[in-house]
Amino acid sequence: MCEVSADPVTLDMLKEARETVRSSPMGVINTPMIAWRQTTLPLSIDCNIHIKLENMQRTSFKIRGVANQFARRPAGGRFVTMSAGNYGKSFAYASKHFGSKGKVVMPETAPENKSIFIQSLGVEVERAPTSCLINVVNRCVQEDNMTFLHSFDDLDLIAGHASLGMELLEVMPEPDVVVVCCGGGGLLAGVAAAIKLSGCSKTKIYGVEPEGACTMYKSLIEKKPVEMDSKSIASGLAPPFARLPYQLCQRYVEGIVLVSDEEIEAAVSTLYRSGLVVEPSGTAAFAAIVNNKIPELEGKDVVCILTGGNIGKAELVNFQD
Repeated sequence: MCEVSADPVTLDMLKEARETVRSSPMGVINTPMIAWRQTTLPLSIDCNIHIKLENMQRTSFKIRGVANQFARRPAGGRFVTMSAGNYGKSFAYASKHFGSKGKVVMPETAPENKSIFIQSLGVEVERAPTSCLINVVNRCVQEDNMTFLHSFDDLDLIAGHASLGMELLEVMPEPDVVVVCCGGGGLLAGVAAAIKLSGCSKTKIYGVEPEGACTMYKSLIEKKPVEMDSKSIASGLAPPFARLPYQLCQRYVEGIVLVSDEEIEAAVSTLYRSGLVVEPSGTAAFAAIVNNKIPELEGKDVVCILTGGNIGKAELVNFQD
């Protein structure tokens, strides 16, 4: 796999991607951002928190990156990717729109409802153990002459995700703290780069990972991208590795905090009782805030990003009290 660098990421590049995402025929939504105090959600910290409801995004929050990624690829191509579901759904939606042939390689642990949706858009799904995903992708590239589109380690994808950071700055121009979930790190890297390159040098940005899938956490400690066998109820936050996102997070992110699967489960339930449907992976930032994992929030202007509303009824019932 070729080496990638964070050096080409500039504010002009991110602004161009923002316009691509905003004008995309895929219908990317400028999702609402609401004040926490306007909800029935519990909060024990005296601070001004806004929630960015990216769980309401079309197909998934990944559509931002995918819209920019596909806009910079030849229409009608043959693409393969690996995804636990959220990227795969947006990939399938884009494949149908751009007339491309696609295949999504999914971990065996990914929710069934996501693979069903992907197949309904005409994209093939192949399941494999997490440790074997890249081997299946390589086989498709070599034997079927398909082009690999990465679900988080891709410059165009990350630039598309940066549009989320620019959107939240339109509502809160100078946030003190921004909290984002972290899987492969593409969303966190894009949001962090957008905020810091827009001049908010004092904003502290935190990524949140599950304890059993803390790839970025370990990478920042060891000062190099690391691989690990991840295991978490938040399947969308369980990547085997991170490279380009690691470089950007090392540059623009203050730190990574960890939450347990039990804290994630409680977050899904709490959000649902307040009328917000969010899958386990999408609740990580919320779980970190309510469990006091983010330092020095008292009196601060804070943005909490909720991602991923892709949770089926059968899965959701497991989180009800």
